[in-house]
Amino acid sequence: MRRMLRGSTIKRCVTQGVPMPLKITVVKREYGVSIVSPSGSIDTNTYLALEKEAEAVIAESPKIVIFNMEEVDYISSAGISVLIKTKKVLKEKKASLVIVNLQPRVRRVFEIINALPPEQIFESMEEMDRYLAGIQQKR
Repeated sequence: MRRMLRGSTIKRCVTQGVPMPLKITVVKREYGVSIVSPSGSIDTNTYLALEKEAEAVIAESPKIVIFNMEEVDYISSAGISVLIKTKKVLKEKKASLVIVNLQPRVRRVFEIINALPPEQIFESMEEMDRYLAGIQQKR
C-alpha cells in the first residue's frame, strides 16, 4: 500500500496481483468525504481488496463515501456484497454511500438486482454535487 499526502488530501493506491487486477485509489477530501475509485474487475478474485479498503475508509469515520465506478468494467455478486455491506455499516454510523459513473454494463447489474436506491447512484460527480448542494440549501 502506498500513501501520498497532498495538502488535506490523503490518497492511497492498492493493486491486487490476480489474473484480472483491481487497482483501488482512495482520496480523502474535506468535510468528511472519501472517494473510493476501483479500476478493473470486481469479482471473486478481487473483492477482498475492495472490502479491505472500504473497511479502512469506514474506520476513518467519513460522513460520505463515494464509490467512483468509472473504471470498473465488471462486478460480480461478491463485489455487490461489498457495496451493500459498506452501505449498511455507514448507515449505522449515520453516514452515506454514493455511487457515481457506473458503466452501462455495471449499471444494468445494479438495476436488475435493485441493490441501491436510485438517489444513491449518479451519472457523474457533477450530478452528485448538484444533488448534494440542493440538499444543503434546503437545510
